[in-house]
Amino acid sequence: MTVTPIKRGFVDLPHGQMHYRQAGETGEALLILHASPGSSRQQVRTIEDFAAEARVFAPDTPGNGDSVALFDREPTVPELAAAMLDFLDAVGLDRVRVYGSHTGAAIATELAILAPQRVSGLVLDGVSLMQGAELEEVLDRYAFPFEPDLDGAYLMRLFQFCRDQYLFFPWYRRTRAGRRDGGLGNATDLHAWLTEVMKASTTYHLNYRAAFKWPADERLPLLRCPTLVTAAVNDPLYDSSVELEKLLTDGKFEELPRLDAEDFRAARKAAIDSFFGTLA
Repeated sequence: MTVTPIKRGFVDLPHGQMHYRQAGETGEALLILHASPGSSRQQVRTIEDFAAEARVFAPDTPGNGDSVALFDREPTVPELAAAMLDFLDAVGLDRVRVYGSHTGAAIATELAILAPQRVSGLVLDGVSLMQGAELEEVLDRYAFPFEPDLDGAYLMRLFQFCRDQYLFFPWYRRTRAGRRDGGLGNATDLHAWLTEVMKASTTYHLNYRAAFKWPADERLPLLRCPTLVTAAVNDPLYDSSVELEKLLTDGKFEELPRLDAEDFRAARKAAIDSFFGTLA
């Protein structure tokens, strides 16, 4: 199988530079928006899966990876979506299909609400809604900056933060009840994830916190484009994705195999291809 090469670039936006990965030369434009706390590096396999048939663009969200943060303060998800609209303008994309994972799903939703004429179809892979005590807890404990220190202790804390997201949900609930059963993954992926978070160690948390606060139950009913909601059966956001899909006026849910299943990528691509095939 021939893998389409992935190129990298930067564009100048009103708030600063945005880094992105791009692959594919023909077909519909597909915008891929990554989850927190990483960058578009975590979507390399998704980019590869669609690059043979689409022009794929995958930016680092402002404040993640190599992209400059929007502000010194915490942004809102609609503000992050407005930056993505600026990105579409900068790279010359008039109309796109959009795939968003977790935080990326929230941003993708807001982009489609902000500029419905620019989004032909939406794939939301894992959608969350946090309220009440759960929201208070994650805001209090989940995501904070890793400020550099001279003894390097922040690097160990950052490593444990990334590693334990494989093993527990939330990552800090290191108990039997909080344990995930998908295993640790491989060292190469963990290193890549760690490196991307390290690049944005003092800003990555801002988008995370914005996503935690995002009121999915109020925003999803505002969507007017066809929408596919997906979630792997062992995704921590599986249950919320199933329930939130019911709020869509033009949407459906499709269950995916476990994230660590051998057929996960093929099943995800087949589900998305089938959905894209229904778009005008």
